[in-house]
Amino acid sequence: MTTYREAVRAALREALQRDERVFLMGEDVGRYGGSYACSLGLLQEFGPDRVRDTPLSENAFVGIGIGAAMAGMRPIVEIMTVNFSLLALDQILNNAATLRHMSGGQVGVPLVIRMATGAGRQVAAQHSHSLENYYAHIPGLKVLAPATLEDARGMLWTALQDPDPVIIFEHATLYGVEGELAADAGAVPIDRAAVRRGGKDVTLIAYGGTLGKALAAAGTLAERGVDAEVVDLRTLRPLDDATILDSVRKTRRAAVVDEGWKTGSLAGEVYARIVENAFYDLDAPIARVCSEEVPIPYPKHLEDAALPQPGKIVDAVLAMVGSHG
Repeated sequence: MTTYREAVRAALREALQRDERVFLMGEDVGRYGGSYACSLGLLQEFGPDRVRDTPLSENAFVGIGIGAAMAGMRPIVEIMTVNFSLLALDQILNNAATLRHMSGGQVGVPLVIRMATGAGRQVAAQHSHSLENYYAHIPGLKVLAPATLEDARGMLWTALQDPDPVIIFEHATLYGVEGELAADAGAVPIDRAAVRRGGKDVTLIAYGGTLGKALAAAGTLAERGVDAEVVDLRTLRPLDDATILDSVRKTRRAAVVDEGWKTGSLAGEVYARIVENAFYDLDAPIARVCSEEVPIPYPKHLEDAALPQPGKIVDAVLAMVGSHG
């Protein structure tokens, strides 16, 4: 048994061991061991040249990471929370994502940026939003959302081999999740979605922190006679259209679960691709289960009410297929 947090730490340790060009940098990643304890002990193991604490300036240390990547290093930059990443959006959008194209392929930016995302911990609006769609909108980036221990352990090394910048979103409520992880667990592909539960009546499409809720909803739906398939997107840019469409064409119904707000959401993009490519395979309109259109509240009962929950997913599906008695 291990935790998601320990899986991330194992991935970081392996990367530092396997490639001397790899280094980790970010706020509190060194002496403190990381805001979520993902880098605990790595400073003592690898030293301050490989595990670097930075000032509280996302714009500055992401820019340093971009420069190091351009110079041949393989930096892993940790941003404490996705809300704070907006302070580095200029670096990510205008530099990291564009330099290969603007240089005619002469300059690559093999950079990995890890950041916590999502709500559910009562840390209020400035630390709780899900802004994955901001980054999934940007050409030149790959965007990942590991929802399982295997992906938390295995996506990092694959991302470090990519010649272009990769953003990895780790939902903050997952760090303490426990599960079994093989001792020899290693790199995993980062270019395809995964069917986490087979079914025939409806497809639930989720990622990151919403995968567990979709699986819980599928269990409840099974008790109501509805057999739900659950697709974990895993990679948010580029989306794996083939896996999504294969599932929807089989079940003929779909609900997209996204902790982002519905307006301008990633769920809306998935919705559009299904309609563009599989409209005549559908037996019902697609549902979207998203966060309420408010800044994430601090009080627990309001935070819970604002977020997608298994009950909301169940209600959305039953509205499509009926209760089946």
